[in-house]
Amino acid sequence: MALLVVCALLCLSFWVSFYFFLCKVNRSRSYEWNCRLVTLVHGILAVCITTYIGYVDGPWPFTYPGTKNTPLQMSAMVLSLGYFIFDMAWCVYFRTEGAVMLAHHTMSILGILLTLWLGESGIESCAVLFGSEITNPLLQARWFLKQTGHYDTLLGDIVDILFVLLFVVMRIFVGGTMLYCELISPRPRFFIKCGGVAMYALSWVFTVDIVRFAMRKYKSWHKEQKNHHHIVAANGHEGKVD
Repeated sequence: MALLVVCALLCLSFWVSFYFFLCKVNRSRSYEWNCRLVTLVHGILAVCITTYIGYVDGPWPFTYPGTKNTPLQMSAMVLSLGYFIFDMAWCVYFRTEGAVMLAHHTMSILGILLTLWLGESGIESCAVLFGSEITNPLLQARWFLKQTGHYDTLLGDIVDILFVLLFVVMRIFVGGTMLYCELISPRPRFFIKCGGVAMYALSWVFTVDIVRFAMRKYKSWHKEQKNHHHIVAANGHEGKVD
């Protein structure tokens, strides 16, 4: 356990150092810009590692929840633990996130700590990491597009559509299946199951906000298209009169 603590501190130091390195290199950019670059790198790393764990190294999370942690699973969790602690501290210091996101970070940190302490259910934690981080690159791409003035383009629309669809599929449908397998299995501890229920409930909170955003964007797009057709029709009519 002492080794895991040391590794977690090293990972935290890595993410903090990486952030300050980006701040030094990108002095013209904001602190949030550099923090989101750190978030993007963590998201890509977490998805790559957990994909390998789930599909190659094993075991399959839907079939074998509650099994003993493997060294690779612990490495993935320690890496993400260091990142979540860094990002949690950054968000609190700069006051950029609301209660829901802070709750998500808190539950992620506690869930990883509990899994490492128990020495089991690492495969479920890695599956949750995969499901929560796979939409991260799209979320960061959306923010960067806004900052560079390219959000109101076809690329911005594609990123939004992919993000909404992937989020709903992974968090609600795949996540719901994972939770069901977790609850019916006799192996996982009671606290792990409670954590799974809490994370799934939080996913629904995020999903409601995302669906509301999608509906607002669709209405705005529909209104723009309607106005555009009216303008085209009016111009066409004036042309006939001339």
